[in-house]
Amino acid sequence: MCRLLGYLGPPLSLEKLILEPSHSLVVQSYAPKELKVALLNADGFGLGWHHPTRTTAPFTYRSILPAWNDVNLAPLCRYVESGCVLAYVRSATPGQGLDVSNCQPFQSGQRLFTHNGYITNFRETLYRPMGQTMGDRAYGQVRGSTDSEHIWGLVLSELERQPDRPVETALERALTTLVTLARHHKTTFAANILISDGARLVGCRFASDGPAPSLYWLRDSDALGPGTLMASEPLFEGPWTPCPDPVLFTVEADGNPQFRSLQHLHGPG
Repeated sequence: MCRLLGYLGPPLSLEKLILEPSHSLVVQSYAPKELKVALLNADGFGLGWHHPTRTTAPFTYRSILPAWNDVNLAPLCRYVESGCVLAYVRSATPGQGLDVSNCQPFQSGQRLFTHNGYITNFRETLYRPMGQTMGDRAYGQVRGSTDSEHIWGLVLSELERQPDRPVETALERALTTLVTLARHHKTTFAANILISDGARLVGCRFASDGPAPSLYWLRDSDALGPGTLMASEPLFEGPWTPCPDPVLFTVEADGNPQFRSLQHLHGPG
């Protein structure tokens, strides 16, 4: 199961966010503390960041190498600064290919997407039903074979049907569709999600059956200064707070996360 993080705040060097913390994502790729299934996150990694001063499509750097073994990561992180960042390290589902197309973050227009979780027996249960549910444009943007990107496809489909719809509404509707499909096909899923557009973070902590994977938030830390972090595991010592479960959240420019319960999605089905 992957590890992810999101940052929104004053621009800072990716080095401070990705490499320097004592329990950075690079460390979590080989020594995670809260994984319940996998022991390593060595099946690739990815970074996505928005330009700090220009309105333009975000940038991504994705690799199938373990994060600790990519010689380009350190110089890239020293060079790049951003005030809105998503990053993750991958633990691939058995049978899923080690291909850059399967590495996150996924990007569409101004938005970046990361997912930590799973769909149980994805290829045998929801692979085709999820594809059949998507709109044509959204389906055409799914280039890999992962459950993560298919969840992104559901979100994109909601935005395709109603482009002015807030992304948090699209995410909730996508989760509603996923709950319905999972019940019908008798499978389960977990979905910790982060979506960025350069000015906001939107996401959720949710699982259809049992507790969701770990997710924490922290605002205005001594280590990084002003700014809000969402992360699968705390990156360093500090007053990290576990996110509620199940929940949809937004982080606006003021840095205060706003949480809304998704308990209604656990209703009788």
